[in-house]
Amino acid sequence: MSKEEQWDGMLMHMATQHEGGIEELLDTYFGFLRRKTDFFTGGVPGNAEKMAMRKLKKHQKLAMEDKVKKEEAITQKKAMKEQEQKEKEREKEIESSKIVEVTEEEAEKIKLEQEKKTTLSNGGGDHKMEGDNKPVEETKKDDPKKEDESDEDNDEDSKGKLKPNSGNGADLPNYSWTQSLQELELRLPFNVDFPVRGRDVICEVRRKALKIGLKGRPLIVEGELYNEVKTEETYWTIDDRKTLVLNLEKINKMEWWSKLVLTDPEINTKKVNPENSKLSDLDGETRGMVEKMMYDQQRKQQGLPTSDEEKKNAMLEKFMKQHPEMDFSKAKFS
Repeated sequence: MSKEEQWDGMLMHMATQHEGGIEELLDTYFGFLRRKTDFFTGGVPGNAEKMAMRKLKKHQKLAMEDKVKKEEAITQKKAMKEQEQKEKEREKEIESSKIVEVTEEEAEKIKLEQEKKTTLSNGGGDHKMEGDNKPVEETKKDDPKKEDESDEDNDEDSKGKLKPNSGNGADLPNYSWTQSLQELELRLPFNVDFPVRGRDVICEVRRKALKIGLKGRPLIVEGELYNEVKTEETYWTIDDRKTLVLNLEKINKMEWWSKLVLTDPEINTKKVNPENSKLSDLDGETRGMVEKMMYDQQRKQQGLPTSDEEKKNAMLEKFMKQHPEMDFSKAKFS
């Protein structure tokens, strides 16, 4: 913790006790200097004002520099997301425009099938061909993906849960949120008929609580967060003077959040797309653990053993080969 941050806890506690906001907090602080020090009367007349303005300008400059950096980071992040989306759409277009080559025999077969369909549609509907239902059954059998999706939807743990949006979060009536393994982003549009400024906004982030709204109006978000965040790494901006963009850094970087605040509807984390999270941002050890977690998650979705289960099965198989004299037919393994 830096020297500048060592009083943050105490000052934040003071700030939360002042319902009048920053103006009331400043009044309290200058009142303290007036009552307990000679700040206003101990030196040359005018020195107190000069000192206060000097510190004000110093921190005003630092605040503007921080704001520019954060806005540039958000703009860059937004541009990268848009570029990735464009590349994905371009890949889809290329994939869909591929020409499939067929042999002469296949072409003849396709032509005959089209002629049969034309004959049936032109009055041949009363003549049922033997095995009419067979193609439907074969189609069902040949589409394991649909069966897998159906099985997943019927899973007790998945019932009633939302499918994650493209950013592994949720699009809710009042706001939307996205996440990676490291951080979350909340976008909350204010439905008002005037440009929103920072001083109009209430945005309080605690280790495991969130409160957002406009002064003089009912809060839009208020509740306990799904898990803890680093308050010192939290920042927010106003986009286009109407949308609050809030960035939160997770403390536990090894889990997907199923909701932002506990009162939100839950998303199905089994359908989260791990590729949207930047593994390159993690250190070597953490990246290895996350990649293992992602692999195990995919294996579970496919109904296959996880990496630990594979190791256990391999060791068991090796042991059984080394001891052929033992009978394992009635043994139960968990």
